This record gives sequence, structure tokens and C-alpha cells, in this order.
Amino acid sequence: MDNKKFNEEYVKYVEQISPKTKPFPSLLWAFLVGGAICCIGQGIFDAIKFFFPAFDKATVSAFESVILIFLASFFTGIGLYDQLGHYAGAGSIIPITGYSNSVTSPALEFKREGIIFGICVKMFTIAGPVIVCGIVASAIVGIVYLFI
Repeated sequence: MDNKKFNEEYVKYVEQISPKTKPFPSLLWAFLVGGAICCIGQGIFDAIKFFFPAFDKATVSAFESVILIFLASFFTGIGLYDQLGHYAGAGSIIPITGYSNSVTSPALEFKREGIIFGICVKMFTIAGPVIVCGIVASAIVGIVYLFI
């Protein structure tokens, strides 16, 4: 069997066994959950601003991000965030909470392999490329800003 025919048959096979998703309910759940996460974030922002009026917007935003990251890691640890992601799809992945989940999940999954070869090595399997791209992009922007 030639390679092209094999590839065509494989694509047909994958299409047959792949679960079919219904776009409307998936989009609706993604919108609702993503919006709810953003509303929770705004509520945290408003609460911090209310209780600490001396904080400027950047400081409040930093605290809000830390709280959202902690909550997402906590809910990942107790198994709730993955269940939410099953229904919400991109609505739970795109906010900063999804990034927290992508770091926490592999750390929990590979903890049985030890701290070094399990948690430390596997923690950034999913999020590692994002961190590298962010650091490189920020370095390039910083260098450009330095010379302008």
C-alpha cells in the first residue's frame, strides 16, 4: 500500500471515530463560562479596590491575577477545573485561569515520579512554550524600547 492511500484511509478512519461536537451548545457554554470567569475577576478587582483604596490600578490588577491563578490551581487540584473545562472548552482555557490549569495539571499528574523528574520536569510541558515565547518577546520589546 502506498503512502498516499494509507494517509487517505487513515484520515477517513479518524473522521469516523472522532466524536462529533455540536457547535451551538459548545460555543454557548464557552461564552457563558468564559464570561463568568471574567465577571469573577472583575468582582475580585472591585473588592480589592474597595477594601484597599490606596492601591493603584496596576497593583490591584496584579493582586487580582494572583488570586485568579491561585483559585484555578486550587480547583484543578481538587478536580473541579478539569470538569468545568470538559463542558466549557475554550471558555475555561483562554482566561489566565486556563494557563494556571495547564501548569498545575501536569504537576499533579506526574507527582508520583518525584519532585525533580516528575513535577519539575513535567510541570511546563504544556505551558513551557508559552513562557519561552513570552520571555523572548518581552526581551525583544525591551531591546527595541532601549534604543528608541
